[in-house]
Amino acid sequence: MAQKPSIPKGTRDFGPAEMAGRDYIFNTIRSVFRHYGYAPIETPSMENLSTLLGKYGEEGDKLLFKVLNSGDAFAGIEPAMLGNSNSLSLKVCEKGLRYDLTVPFARFVVQHQNELVFPFKRYQIQPVWRADRPQKGRYREFYQCDVDVVGSDSLINELELVQIVDDVFRKFGLNVCIKINNRKVLSGIAEIAGHPDKLIDITVAIDKIDKIGIDAVKEELVSKGIDGKAIEIIEPVLLLKGTNREKIEIMRPILANSQIGTLGLDELSTLFNLIETAGVDQETELDLSLARGLNYYTGAIFEVKAKDTAMGSICGGGRYDDLTGIFGLPNVSGVGISFGADRIYDVLQSLDKFPSDAVEGTKVLFANLGDKEVLFTIPIVKELRKAGVVTEIYTDFTKLKKQFDYADKKKIPFLAIVGEDELAKGEVSIKNLKSGEQQRISKDALVGFLLKA
Repeated sequence: MAQKPSIPKGTRDFGPAEMAGRDYIFNTIRSVFRHYGYAPIETPSMENLSTLLGKYGEEGDKLLFKVLNSGDAFAGIEPAMLGNSNSLSLKVCEKGLRYDLTVPFARFVVQHQNELVFPFKRYQIQPVWRADRPQKGRYREFYQCDVDVVGSDSLINELELVQIVDDVFRKFGLNVCIKINNRKVLSGIAEIAGHPDKLIDITVAIDKIDKIGIDAVKEELVSKGIDGKAIEIIEPVLLLKGTNREKIEIMRPILANSQIGTLGLDELSTLFNLIETAGVDQETELDLSLARGLNYYTGAIFEVKAKDTAMGSICGGGRYDDLTGIFGLPNVSGVGISFGADRIYDVLQSLDKFPSDAVEGTKVLFANLGDKEVLFTIPIVKELRKAGVVTEIYTDFTKLKKQFDYADKKKIPFLAIVGEDELAKGEVSIKNLKSGEQQRISKDALVGFLLKA
């Protein structure tokens, strides 16, 4: 019995209609990136596992797909290694599938530093892999569309990222909320709560507030050794209400004794002033519960959510001051943001926001009524394609009904018919398959007719 074909959970096939929508997403995002002066790069699907491990925190390390070494990978494994998954992984798996595009980008910058002009602005549109539990909007293989700049501390870079988000989602016709925070503020909160050494535990916990709620976050904080007094300081900050400016001013006396926390508030104040000056259309919100669980963020952090449909974050990123330092190039600050193409696709589809021409395929099908007719048709088809009209010839000589059925199933709006009469007069009969209307048109006027149609 033949094996039933399948694909791994958390991965998907994409047919022509889905690919048309995905290409629309990629092309729209790419066009905005280019307008801001960013250049494309690509990195390998696999990285050395040592490049990836330890960059995403303990939870991120668990989600790395590891690639088993070829040959006898388990030769020479000592019993002591079995108790440490990272040590075992490094022994039997030298490579892993990339978890995101940011860490490989940092590796790229260090490796190619002598070839680059700083500040270096790049964009990258490639798939990433995470060994996560598949669910709605969460896949094991998915595309990210990243834009980053390294070699500059200026908050104008953060402003441009917000403007890029604004431009992209305006082009998509989506209303979003751009949530902004600063990891320095979170460091200040950990400091005044008496647990500066627990910053990672605190940020990992509060990053889940939208998923599990404030009570579950408090329980996790307690499990990480955060005492009740500290939680009394942290909780009201997470629930703070008011305008962006009001939140910053409320936080100033709270963080007055924290130098890093005050610096974070200053950066937020400057950034929101820049955003206001730039006239960003999409809603921007200072969300002090926003943490972005990845370890490498050090400054501004961003997360974008669609306002008109239930979906997790569709875009996120932030400032990282020393990610390249891990690879031997210290003091090169960077900031970037990543668009989740798969989630954006789901949002556009659920809200019926794909424009009709984004997913439109063949515009006109030329029927095949014989060799002479096809020879007459071929030059016409060439001219139509040169003019940008997506055109097909039905390649097999068969019953006209079968050719009609083909056009109908592919939702091709026009069928072009050339029979003996049309051949003699240099004309083409065009049938609108939606309205049923049919008319004869000179072959020289066909391009103009179909472009107008």
